[in-house]
Amino acid sequence: MVPQDKILNKPKKSLGQNYLTDENICRNIVRAFDIKPDDFIVEIGSGQGAITKYILEQSKNVIAVEYDINNCNILKEKFPALEIINENVLTLSFADIVRKKDLDKKLRVIGNIPYNITSPLLFKLIESRHLISDAQFMIQEEVAQRLAAKPNTKDYGILSVFTQVYTKPKLQFKVSRNCFYPKPGVDSRIIRLQFTDELVSKINDESFFRNFVRGAFATRRKTLRNALKNIFINVNKLNIKFDFNRRAESLSIKEFINLSNKICTALNKQSNSTGTKIE
Repeated sequence: MVPQDKILNKPKKSLGQNYLTDENICRNIVRAFDIKPDDFIVEIGSGQGAITKYILEQSKNVIAVEYDINNCNILKEKFPALEIINENVLTLSFADIVRKKDLDKKLRVIGNIPYNITSPLLFKLIESRHLISDAQFMIQEEVAQRLAAKPNTKDYGILSVFTQVYTKPKLQFKVSRNCFYPKPGVDSRIIRLQFTDELVSKINDESFFRNFVRGAFATRRKTLRNALKNIFINVNKLNIKFDFNRRAESLSIKEFINLSNKICTALNKQSNSTGTKIE
């Protein structure tokens, strides 16, 4: 464990900072990512370099993204050759990194992610998946369970569907709250996300699919028939054979895709017959 007096920058609650202090866990996190010497790694939320030093042992092609300027200064002192970007990852351009580095391969992303940016960061990575091969994050245990949840469970929801459509999630080992300073109120989990277009290619209209999934889960206790009214879809007027008395949490990923495609096609036929266009 790293003594508290070796923590050079006091954790900021406003930034959701909890510093990992267990060296064995740090090594295990990097080992689990299976980094090759020619991999190009983007580390998000590098902090004071707890796992950065172990990443650098595996590859020299590393960019550290750190929002806290004090931590950036600490990183510069510890790792003079490390490239550091002092920026909020949610405004970071992965395309700029690939272009500036003239890379002919995809990035790999790793990091310790605060709860409050897990969802927006996931969607940002999905939008940049043509530039990113995979990602490994340490996130709150309950959030990790949601990303990998199966139908008919309490954790299954919008994040589950989107994560499993665009990636192949794999839950890895748990990290105790006792491994952090300050100690958070929950345990964490390492999760690996392998980006893939295997299921995406089966979706006829991605924009419609996303709105459909959000609408379906907007009121979990309602049937799909009633929930979809919130996004102005009256299934009673569609000639689709499906039990719309089911609830969203009962649908598998493939059922979401198939039903989305059928509804989108039916609505387009309706709009063509009336001369209106579905956006």
